[in-house]
This record gives sequence, C-alpha cells and structure tokens, in this order.
Amino acid sequence: MTPYLARIDIFPIKSMDGVAIPQAKVLESGALECDRAYALFDAQDRFINGKRAAAIQRLRTRFTSDFSSVTLSQAESAQEVTFHLHNQQQELEAWLSDYFQQPVTLASNLSTGFPDDTEAAGPTVISTATLEAVASWYPGISVEEVRRRFRTNLELGGVPAFWEDRLFSAEGTPVPFTIGDVVLEGVNPCQRCVVPTRSADTGQATSHFQKVFLQKRAATLPEWTHPGRFNHFYRLAVNTNVKNQHNKTLTVGSPVKLLPQK
Repeated sequence: MTPYLARIDIFPIKSMDGVAIPQAKVLESGALECDRAYALFDAQDRFINGKRAAAIQRLRTRFTSDFSSVTLSQAESAQEVTFHLHNQQQELEAWLSDYFQQPVTLASNLSTGFPDDTEAAGPTVISTATLEAVASWYPGISVEEVRRRFRTNLELGGVPAFWEDRLFSAEGTPVPFTIGDVVLEGVNPCQRCVVPTRSADTGQATSHFQKVFLQKRAATLPEWTHPGRFNHFYRLAVNTNVKNQHNKTLTVGSPVKLLPQK
C-alpha cells in the first residue's frame, strides 16, 4: 500500500480533547490552524496542562465547527456549560478557576499556538499501526485510548508499525517528506511526558505504563530506526518543522512520500 494521511487531529485548547478534522490549513509559522491555539495559565504564568494537573484530563470538551465556542463537562457529571472563547472569556476563566481551585487565565496565540517543542513546532506524526502496536502492549487499553493519550496531529495509514521512525535521521539532519503538496521535515523522535501514563478520561495512572513502554519499545525497534537518537526509549511519534508552506492544506487521504535528503 502507498503511505497516506489517514487522520488529522487538532487540539484547540492545549491539554484538552482533540478534534478529528478532514483537512487542516498550514499557518506561516508551520503550525496547523487552531491547533493548541489556546492554553491555560496559573497565577505564576505557568501552563496548567496534563503534565502539571491531572485534573485537566477529567474535563471533556466539544467545539463549534468554527472553534469559536467550547462546551465543557466533567467526567463524573452530565452537566455541560458552553462559553464563547472571546466574548465570554471572563466567564470561562471563572468556571475554570472554580474547577481547578486556583486563578486561571485563558491565553491565545492564533499564529503559532503553544507547542511543546518550540524547535520543531510543526505537527507531530505517527502511524495507525504504531498505535495498534502500543495498544497490544496493555490489556484493556484500546487503540482509541492510546490515540487520546499520545495526542498526535497526523496519523499515517498504509504503513507498518513505527514507519514514522524513517522521518528522523541518524545524524540529526532533517528528513524531508511530503503529504500531498505540503513539504515537511522530520526532526526527532518525540520525548513523552507523564500524560500518556494516565487514563485520558480520568487522569488515573496506569500501573507500570512507562516501564512496559520502555521494554517493548526497545524490543520492537524496526531495522530502519536509528537507536542512537534515543537517550531513552520513552519516545513515540516524530516532531516536524514546516517551512514556507503558508496557506497550503493537509487533507486526509493524501499520499505521503519520502524525499531525498540534502
């Protein structure tokens, strides 16, 4: 099969639920439009995210089609509240402050978003087969749950597990590839944090998740992976940069091709 783009997920508010979309516009910064465009901050101007606050994983979010409004609910409650992200920002911040029991500010950056890796701030890439392989390591954890835990933007089909490891080089030089007519550069295997070790619904930790991951990831490295790029094996998916592709669009179903390295 020819590699192709099987799925696009964006995360309008950093650390909150993702949204599957059929196509995504590439911004001048290389970020995807509306991906991590908003983030929560505490009184010390630090991120309130899954790394620092497991409670954020108990929040469910839905967005209007234009991403102007968000509907929130708590995992243990059927009650929902809806806020316009601009016109009702103060009301939203008050609701979130009550939920987190601390002052919360909602900030936006519609140009670059709030990426975890500012040196490789393009969309993250993984394959469906990789998610399936990781799910097989944990009894009772589904592919969809693994997808929600690792929160990757672009999911590739038509390839074997860990095919995306082809998108970083042994030397650390960028690996160019295309998705449709969009040129991306693979940079490095993505270092994971505490978030994937917890349930995406409850924030409850899965026993020995990281230990199992480290063992299985090391044991299943395909021949095309460069082990020297791993200071540890708690890495999954690939960080990218996207340069000079402003206003181009990534579309589900588009072919994926590796380009010759410079």
